Amino acid sequence: MSVRRRTAVVTTLAALVLASGTVGAAAQAPTPALLTEPPPVLAWAACGTTPEGTAAGVECATADLPMDYDDPAAGRVQIAVARVPADDPATRIGSLFLNFGGPGAATAEVLQALGDQLYPGLSARFDIVGFDPRGVGQSTPAIDCRVDQVTEGLWAHPFPTPLDLDPQALVARAQRYVDACLANNGAILEHASTANVARDMDALRAGLGEEQLTYLGFSYGTFLGATYATLFPDRYRALVLDGALDPAAYIHDPVAVSTAQGAALERALDRFAGACAADQAACSGFGGADPLAAYDALLATADATPIPAPRFTDNPEPVTPEVILDVTQSLLYAKQLWGLLAAGLAQAAAGDGSTLRAIFDLAIYPEDPDGSDDPGPDRFVAIGASEREWPRDVDSYLRRGAQEWAAYPHFWAAGAYAEIGFALWPRTDADAFGGPFVASPSAPTALVVGTTYDMATPYAGAIQLTRQLGNARLLTMEGDGHTAYGGNSPCIDAATDAYLIDLTLPADGTVCQQEVPLTAPQPVPVEAATSAATELLLRAAR
Repeated sequence: MSVRRRTAVVTTLAALVLASGTVGAAAQAPTPALLTEPPPVLAWAACGTTPEGTAAGVECATADLPMDYDDPAAGRVQIAVARVPADDPATRIGSLFLNFGGPGAATAEVLQALGDQLYPGLSARFDIVGFDPRGVGQSTPAIDCRVDQVTEGLWAHPFPTPLDLDPQALVARAQRYVDACLANNGAILEHASTANVARDMDALRAGLGEEQLTYLGFSYGTFLGATYATLFPDRYRALVLDGALDPAAYIHDPVAVSTAQGAALERALDRFAGACAADQAACSGFGGADPLAAYDALLATADATPIPAPRFTDNPEPVTPEVILDVTQSLLYAKQLWGLLAAGLAQAAAGDGSTLRAIFDLAIYPEDPDGSDDPGPDRFVAIGASEREWPRDVDSYLRRGAQEWAAYPHFWAAGAYAEIGFALWPRTDADAFGGPFVASPSAPTALVVGTTYDMATPYAGAIQLTRQLGNARLLTMEGDGHTAYGGNSPCIDAATDAYLIDLTLPADGTVCQQEVPLTAPQPVPVEAATSAATELLLRAAR
């Protein structure tokens, strides 16, 4: 994660973040205050948000917790929690906590939408529990900068390049965004750090009556898991950290994390193009023998004349290069979506950008019911800005932006030029935890899962997290996309389930193969394409 914006643009799609990097040894940060009051009382009621009605078996509650653990009387946060009770109460092990990353991904609403269909292999033995972290989703207060993300956000269109850059205008836009965030949000901006979320999770564990935590975290959720393991070394039963990031680099060297992601994204696009060249049928004929050249030609065409989108009647606005790049970055997150991406590109190359426009509007930058932009990017920015050590020298971002434009010709825009806002962010969370991130030798061994061609959290992050925790086992998937568990590899799923259910670790050095074929969607109407993107992003592109 820089966590790059696309990993966390939309909380309802549970988007994600982060990568690896190299940093010096971290000093031990002060351990923040822990909960000193009784565990929260959780009053459960049926809930659910599926189009067909209430998702079967989903229950929701709200936990009242301190805004500031150092001063519990200074204010409160209301944490939204959802759970799906175990299918087989007689063999129930306990509660399994989930986090889908971000920072800023809302987990409760994913459970409300998918219920026991999210992880059916685990639902028999566990109550599946998801909570929206403080500042996020249905928890209150919820961070919302109240801006138009496409025109005013840090990743606004059009993307700047060194050829047309107006530095003063770029910095001014970033300052307006930061000012909007500060004006529209209160004390939560100073209390949304990962360490405070870890504290909330421990309070919820106690509120559910669990002696120890069982946890499955993805992407940025691996940083939350590493933080929990360090702060609460005797309070977890099992930790799965999938799509792992280097926790020390995430906090102390976010620039290295961001640049590593840029390289990984370019590599993912190359692998997508190679897969399409090898299987044109699965890629709807996009690109012929050289899909990458065809992709660049499509960008040039859209730049000269945006591509019409007449079949998406909700918003037939033509498709620009920025839309193509944003959709590409999002759909690269799951190999299951590569065929859909190719189909949309092939249609656009034939003069119809409707599928790309539909995915952009409904699955990447959706609107809330009141017509305002989904504030997922705001939460991503605010949480990361409050605890990560971003450089304060604005000129360094301008220099790095030019370098990234040359090095990452398709994905430079999510890097330094957009990250100027982090340099301007004035607030910090005094309870942020900077490590070192070390698991107790007497605690259960954590399971770290890494994917060799992960473009959001490159594989080196899984290696670094395993080393830093010390008491951890690395499980590898050879494959593409972001995160491994949940439908990419029967080998990964079986090993993870065995660990969570029976506490059986895979053999040291275990490598599993991804088993996701490249397939063309049949058919590809606008509505079906959007539905497929939304569901698969919910399930697989955390």
